[in-house]
Amino acid sequence: MYASADQDRPWAVRPPEDFAIRLRHGVPEFPVHHMRGGTSTGLVIWDALAPRELALREELLRHLMGVPLTGESPGNRQITGLGRGPATSNKVFFVDVEAGPAGPRLVSTLAQLAAHTAAIDWNVNCGNMSAALPLWALEMGWATPSAGGPCSIAIRNTNTGVITLGRLQRQAGGGLEVSAIPGVDGAFPAVDLFLHAPVGAKTGTLLPTGRPVDDIDGYRVSCVDVAVPMVIADAAQFGKTAHEPVAELEADRDFIAALRKVWIAAGLRMGLKGSDGIPLTEAALARSETLPKVCIVGEPRHGGHLSARYFTPQTAHASLAVSGGCCIASAALIPGTVAHAIARGLPAVGGDLGDCRVAIENPAGVLDTTIVARRAPEGIQIASAAYRRSAQVLLRGHVPLYRASGDLRAWLIRAAEASPIAPA
Repeated sequence: MYASADQDRPWAVRPPEDFAIRLRHGVPEFPVHHMRGGTSTGLVIWDALAPRELALREELLRHLMGVPLTGESPGNRQITGLGRGPATSNKVFFVDVEAGPAGPRLVSTLAQLAAHTAAIDWNVNCGNMSAALPLWALEMGWATPSAGGPCSIAIRNTNTGVITLGRLQRQAGGGLEVSAIPGVDGAFPAVDLFLHAPVGAKTGTLLPTGRPVDDIDGYRVSCVDVAVPMVIADAAQFGKTAHEPVAELEADRDFIAALRKVWIAAGLRMGLKGSDGIPLTEAALARSETLPKVCIVGEPRHGGHLSARYFTPQTAHASLAVSGGCCIASAALIPGTVAHAIARGLPAVGGDLGDCRVAIENPAGVLDTTIVARRAPEGIQIASAAYRRSAQVLLRGHVPLYRASGDLRAWLIRAAEASPIAPA
């Protein structure tokens, strides 16, 4: 397994010798890192070890995360896997390494699962969970910070095409620099993430409808695509403030129904497409776990520039996805958008590229973002966006696959026999 991969990557460092598919007591076991990135949790899998065939790859994910193997199972608690209920705890990254313009670079592909269904969404990236990837690279030996200095590694996301630079910092004493972030109790390894050329991640343009504001079903909304495509609505039009507890918003079924109608209609106007390049239908948007992202925004109360409540879109986020935060922050800098009209005390965007700090209040605190932008005759130009997260390895090890189908089991056995670990 390793040799064939390494022949194509002569500069790659071999992963730990025990990090391979294995058989134990006749049961195939798959190696994973269970990790937290920002306020999301999920798995990071070395892509070279996973099946190439999509059907087998998706079956593997369902076993690992404890979602239904087929169809839907309302109320599923995922007690047979490592997933945990909300979308923020049902993420899996497949990661490999390639030769980039400035050296080795990670290649990431996100699979978004949901507790109640076998369907898997491959359409978007996750800014929070992406923070786990530089730490994973350190674990695997593909990143080595110098003493008292930074360790930077580029990440190319295949879902969106966005290039991110992840940076860890080694302290003089040898440990990694740590940071506390809203929504996470305690300080953990700090990861700075820089999104390069994030505009048009899914639609190819900053304003997918061609306008800073649209009237949809009687609501004024802004459709913006920076890192992720998002529908941004004025909370007041829904009778909200964007300061409500998440549980209160989710319990208001009339509000959720109205918001759903808006995001589906907006998604159609934005021309959103699935990972297969086919435009998403109304039915596909209605069941999508990832497209488009949705938020309601209101005036700030706690020192930020505006407040937001963010939806993924099927569920409300307990804090704020950082990719979504970068989109909201960018929208706030664009004259004419809903976010710009509501925000207070925004920095001025100059004629030259410069840092614009935008702070967004959310249920977990305040997310600070830095948008590198400039004012141009054709409108605001956005070059990059940056944010800080923290990450940790929750567990590294092997997951036994007791219920693998015949095809998946046969594939895993062949892979185990090719690995350097002898069957137990």
